[in-house]
Amino acid sequence: MPIKIIRQDITKIKCDAIVNPTDKHYSHGGGVDAAIHEAAGEELYRTCLEQGVLGVGKAVITPAFSLPSKYVIHTVGPWWMGGKNGEEALLRSCYRECLELAKANKCKKIAIPLIASGTFCFPKDKVLKIAVDEISTFLIENEMLVYIVVFDKASYSISEKLFTDITAYIDDNYVAKHFDFVGYSCNVAYPPSRSLTKGIECDASISAFDTDDLDTKLSHIDEGFSQMLLRKIDEKGMTDAECYKKANIDRKLFSKIRGDKNYKPSKPTVLAFAIALELPLEETEEMLRKAGFALSHSNKFDIIIEYFISHGKYNVLEINEVLFKFDQNLLGG
Repeated sequence: MPIKIIRQDITKIKCDAIVNPTDKHYSHGGGVDAAIHEAAGEELYRTCLEQGVLGVGKAVITPAFSLPSKYVIHTVGPWWMGGKNGEEALLRSCYRECLELAKANKCKKIAIPLIASGTFCFPKDKVLKIAVDEISTFLIENEMLVYIVVFDKASYSISEKLFTDITAYIDDNYVAKHFDFVGYSCNVAYPPSRSLTKGIECDASISAFDTDDLDTKLSHIDEGFSQMLLRKIDEKGMTDAECYKKANIDRKLFSKIRGDKNYKPSKPTVLAFAIALELPLEETEEMLRKAGFALSHSNKFDIIIEYFISHGKYNVLEINEVLFKFDQNLLGG
């Protein structure tokens, strides 16, 4: 199952387990820890005390009492001391222990905040990277839906250079004004072959056949989205699981796609698979057309996707971090 980044009050999330970043004495002095204890009631604190002192990088699980989740997994993150005192290893241990406890208790959905990024002063960009790394590694061998819960966009940060580069790319390519014609739309700043709206391509659509391998192109012309997807998985030498996990796609959704040659996916789902397959821009646009979509320079979401593909960057989770930062829909499903 995939990773999802969400902005939500963790005490209101209904799932199997939520993670509580605390200290070794469960003192719930502030932040997420205090909010969880307040929402769960006094029984949670009494139960925590029965667990004894909790070491840094360790985790324990308790009932959630009055919370909508079933369990609370408590973990103690490290104080940031400049990065030379084993802080990263301890934080990675927090995430691993929480995930393993969730697995041992048969949890299918878990919500995890950015551990140690508040009072413990661990840099938010480093926390996010560690969280994504550890969760991604865990999900290679395990099926679980993991929510990374942030308070707001300021609660984490992508690299300043990446943010600046993408902002500049959007500014250079975004077309705010476009003319609408009967049946289709073309941005005034681009030739019709590159400016598309949903499912409709302008007069350069035959350019897809301007290759030496016309027979191959013709043999694929009647493919639907699911047929093209499965063909590309085979061509890339990937297993189904490798592809849908890399795409941040739920196994059940992939099964629906595989079993229905006429399946109609969402645009973020199509693009997640294109990224997982590391398709170049031309093939990404072809896959989109199979599903009835197209990229447009009047859509910031599309421009961000184009930026990553054009720069050969095919990490769905990294792309989602940027999409989240720009208030766009996320890839996956």
